[in-house]
Amino acid sequence: MGSEPLPHRDRQDLPGMEAAAGIQTLSAVTLATHDMARALAFYLELGFSLHRGGPDASFCSLRAGDVHLNLIAEGTEGREWSWWGRLIFQVADVDVFHRHICARGLQPDFSPRDAVWRERYFHITDPDGHELSFTHPLS
Repeated sequence: MGSEPLPHRDRQDLPGMEAAAGIQTLSAVTLATHDMARALAFYLELGFSLHRGGPDASFCSLRAGDVHLNLIAEGTEGREWSWWGRLIFQVADVDVFHRHICARGLQPDFSPRDAVWRERYFHITDPDGHELSFTHPLS
């Protein structure tokens, strides 16, 4: 691809694209892992439930409320992997959730803090180095 940025287009600018046919929500996120059993155990401790797959599978699908998270074992699709990503989850109470996961033996990167962008948040890093952020808007 060239170095020229693509022009910004609103939905109404896309010929033949009705609003109902456009993107409505994020269905799922898929993260690569070096060790499925270890990654699966981590996400189950965070409160996800296993929907499909298991510790020996090359692909797992997990759920937490309306959030769908997939894990794929390294090398499954014969591609080069990039090992950093950030997922941002909104929770009802950041401090309560932080205490809950600490009680389960997980170690967040830092305690909840207020951000200038009007959110309270903290991060935890999964076993493969992906950063997870848990947030709640400040009133």
